[in-house]
Order: sequence, then C-alpha cells, then structure tokens
Amino acid sequence: MWVVGVDRRLIVLKMMHEKRMIQASDIADSTERSLQNISYAMRELEERGLIQSLTPGKRTWKKFILTKKGTEVFENLKKNHLIGKC
Repeated sequence: MWVVGVDRRLIVLKMMHEKRMIQASDIADSTERSLQNISYAMRELEERGLIQSLTPGKRTWKKFILTKKGTEVFENLKKNHLIGKC
C-alpha cells in the first residue's frame, strides 16, 4: 500500500485520526520531525484525497481533516496492524 512506503505518511494519518483537525506544525512539534517533512507528507496525502484543507485559500497555517477515504485507509491500516509502525 502506498501510504506505508514512507513513515511520515503513517505519522500524519495517525495524528490526524487522533486529533481530527490539525496543522502541519502541530504534527512536526509532536513528532520532532521537520515542518518541511510533515508538510510534504500532507501534500502527498491531500493529492491522493486522504486529507482535506479546511482553509484552502491560505498558504500557511492551514488546518486539515481526514476525508472519508482517509479514514477508511487509516482503519484498514489499523486492522492489518500496519499503523503501529510509526
């Protein structure tokens, strides 16, 4: 599955599932990852329709939520014990 190819994607999905609405900086701070690393993962997930920006007109400080598709992917990863790897 594409999501598990890079751990930053798993980290973002897990944090978004836990927090419901979150910014890239919140995830970066919580995981001690660079903001650039997390922002890149979020762009990838957004392009695939797994997350959605609640503030699409903003260039910075965007807030994101999981889409229905993102929730389904997360639940599938959890069911298959793949989400615990991050």
